[in-house]
Amino acid sequence: MRNTLRAAALILCAAAVVVAAADPAYVGKWKLNPAKSDFGQLTAIYEAVPGGGYKATMDGLSYTFKTDGKEVPTPWGTMTSVKSIDANTWESTNTVNGKLMSTETIKLSPDGKTLNIDSKMMKASGETANNTMSFARVSGGPGLAGTWKAAKMASNSPATMDIAMKGTDGLVLKFVDQGGVCDGKFDGKDYPATGTLWPAGWTCVLSKGGDQAFNVTWKKDGKAMYQSTFTASADGKTLTEMGGAAATTEKIKAVYERQ
Repeated sequence: MRNTLRAAALILCAAAVVVAAADPAYVGKWKLNPAKSDFGQLTAIYEAVPGGGYKATMDGLSYTFKTDGKEVPTPWGTMTSVKSIDANTWESTNTVNGKLMSTETIKLSPDGKTLNIDSKMMKASGETANNTMSFARVSGGPGLAGTWKAAKMASNSPATMDIAMKGTDGLVLKFVDQGGVCDGKFDGKDYPATGTLWPAGWTCVLSKGGDQAFNVTWKKDGKAMYQSTFTASADGKTLTEMGGAAATTEKIKAVYERQ
């Protein structure tokens, strides 16, 4: 009887260790599912400025450019250039750390009500992803000038993300496509966010959001830029990101599926 009780006690202790050591449900490899995601609150604003250029505003952040193909800096630490092809078509090239990040073809529909953006995104691996996003005109015109609201998004190679525990009090976030990593603890401090296709000066701040969730604040040069909460489903098969830019009330819902 004593041996039986001892064996039972050992089994219970071992089970307790396994439960204690189990990773949170959000740990793992994830791929974005654009069809299940919702970016419909996002807006882009283009305003004509003196001298023939435009002021572009996205996520509450602005920069100015001309459609002459010359590079200009953006608030995110990237460089962009826009070249006019015809009255309704523009080509944009985006670089980071001197490396090509993406090229875009921006085309206005014949009726002027829809703006379609076809992007070729570079990956850290050297591969590319083709993304499309359309915006519906809210106001303004004619041409590019006006306020546009995101309508739909599609990708032939959706973004992937790896989440791993850092000890018992932190996470390692890996954004595979950009070769980006943020390795931090749940202590409210800034940790460097670095990557092959990430600009300098970005940091992340992590905090717990319960057993199934965690929060991330992304900063650029100490300024809060984006805030998100990632929550795993009860069955651990999906991870939902809810959040948005710190400078606006616009929200996005990004749904990732476990790989």
